Amino acid sequence: MKKLSQTITVRNLKISPPVALAPMVGLSHCALRLLLREQGGFGVFFTEMLAAKRLPHENDTISPLLIRDRIEKPLIYQIVVFSPEQVGPAVEKLHLLRADGIDINLGCPAPMVKKQGGGISLCNDIHHANKILSEIRRRTQLPVSAKIRLGVEYRREKLSAFCKNLEDLGLDYLTIHARLNGEKFCRKPRWNAIADIKKGLSIPVFANGGIFSTEDALRCLEQSGADGLMLGRGAVSRPWLGAEISRDVYNRPIEIHTDSRSKVFFRFAELLEKKLPPERRLGRLKQFTHYFATTYSFGHSLATSVQNSPTFRMAMKNAAEFFENSQ
Repeated sequence: MKKLSQTITVRNLKISPPVALAPMVGLSHCALRLLLREQGGFGVFFTEMLAAKRLPHENDTISPLLIRDRIEKPLIYQIVVFSPEQVGPAVEKLHLLRADGIDINLGCPAPMVKKQGGGISLCNDIHHANKILSEIRRRTQLPVSAKIRLGVEYRREKLSAFCKNLEDLGLDYLTIHARLNGEKFCRKPRWNAIADIKKGLSIPVFANGGIFSTEDALRCLEQSGADGLMLGRGAVSRPWLGAEISRDVYNRPIEIHTDSRSKVFFRFAELLEKKLPPERRLGRLKQFTHYFATTYSFGHSLATSVQNSPTFRMAMKNAAEFFENSQ
């Protein structure tokens, strides 16, 4: 395996260590980002996917998608764009929000997103995609990146040409989720495919998909040759994963928190109460618990008790009972 870089520099942005939190709908909000920042090990964070059309009208003091703590840096805002006309107002808003970078969603398979011509649909309409991406590059000096999948079917030459086109348009780095469009998460990621694509690029590439341990991280880097890693569900189920990878893979002198898992859970709930509006807390807690509970032998009991809770207070009571009985 090649010698690992401790820092990736794109324009004026330094990502150190090169470990990123993925943009995940309903999960990559302020409370989770702060929890992971406390746990350590991440060099950059991404927001949830934001609709460029709605973004200029969103209130960043109340929208759970935009609420941000001043210590969250660097923070990359991911947007899904349907037309070049949406770019100007969206980029202007991101400048006002002091974004550290802009990421373009080219991999979302949601039917509504595809129907409107965004996400993975842009990968099949290069002319339209080029108009949007060129407009974004023209409008900002911030680092611009994109997150993609491997396609409907893996066709190396076609995907390599598409990614080289992204680089030629001025994108500063790229994240590749190593699965085909529509493949479920249980499908083993195709990390080797990332290596094929990276050969034709000079910009940094982050590998995403199937990383739940330091062993996974090492195998991914070895097979993909990627410059960095993007963690998704693995960072939700094990919030200390970034710190473990930073220490054991990138040899960073970082202290791994030895707090009990219950303490991590309740810290997350505390951050939800501090940062998100009351009506947004229970849903986010349920989503987090769905993944976090997998770290327990009988975690389904925790997930079910929280999922069936009608209020945030009841969810906390049920979680406390589970942890008390799990000692």
